[in-house]
Amino acid sequence: MPSSKGPTVAKGGLPASIDAVVKLLDSADYIADRSLATVLFLALRMGRPLFLEGEAGVGKTEIAKVLASTLGRKLIRLQCFEGLDVSSAVYEWNYAQQMMAIRLAEASGETDRTRLEHDVFSERYLVKRALLQALEPYAEGPPVLLIDELDRTDEAFEAFLLEVLSDFQVTVPELGTIKAEHPPIVIVTSNRTREVHDALKRRCLYHWVDYPDAAREMKIVRTKVPGAPARLTKEIVSFVQALRKEDLFKQPGVAETLDWATALSELDAVALDPAMVSDTLGVLLKYQDDIARIEGSKAAEILSEMRAS
Repeated sequence: MPSSKGPTVAKGGLPASIDAVVKLLDSADYIADRSLATVLFLALRMGRPLFLEGEAGVGKTEIAKVLASTLGRKLIRLQCFEGLDVSSAVYEWNYAQQMMAIRLAEASGETDRTRLEHDVFSERYLVKRALLQALEPYAEGPPVLLIDELDRTDEAFEAFLLEVLSDFQVTVPELGTIKAEHPPIVIVTSNRTREVHDALKRRCLYHWVDYPDAAREMKIVRTKVPGAPARLTKEIVSFVQALRKEDLFKQPGVAETLDWATALSELDAVALDPAMVSDTLGVLLKYQDDIARIEGSKAAEILSEMRAS
């Protein structure tokens, strides 16, 4: 394993060690644990896609954004959804311009149908979507391709992705196979609303992004919401950590912790009290059943246990 005393940047502008990855993420205020930094270093070094799984709001998508900004690469994001298909994710033809070109050719007396077909199915009329864009060369280096919330798509689209993630190439029947000269940096995320097929996972390095422990979450809040009073920050983190032990439909992620810290700072709060917690639970929790379970006496009980410990 590379020594932390070695160079911080390897060939291609990528971090040369795990410590360099930690510093890279720190420079963009992303507080990562050592295991995440390690798998990210390996994915960059080995040229393998990184599959990040975990609950919503734990910072999976942010990793791709941070990589793109700190490495100076273009970020190409494919937001997945139910029914996502090739025309939305890879390419489609600009049919309106193709029809216009055909009519202009006919009006000018063009009779060579083979030549006309070749012209209208040229790259000029190709509308490139995220996956095809990610295979193109860029002056600053291969882009960061974020395939976000893959679990929202269906198995048919997963099967299509196998060619892209295996060989970094896409086949356009009218043009042939388009292959990346230098593979993009690929980050795939999933909130695990369904299981992603093993065939796709095998093409990636895998990491489960968990909720942070109290010490790391405290550091995250202090970094992202520096204006929050020290006591308030400590109590926010302690309260959120306690909430994640409750039987909730959706536990608050780091994103919600930061939103709550920002909201309470806007209200000039210096510490938590039951009324303040109940009034602002809608920032932290997103389901009415969860809010009803926590507001009032339960919030007071959690605060009391926090301060007694």
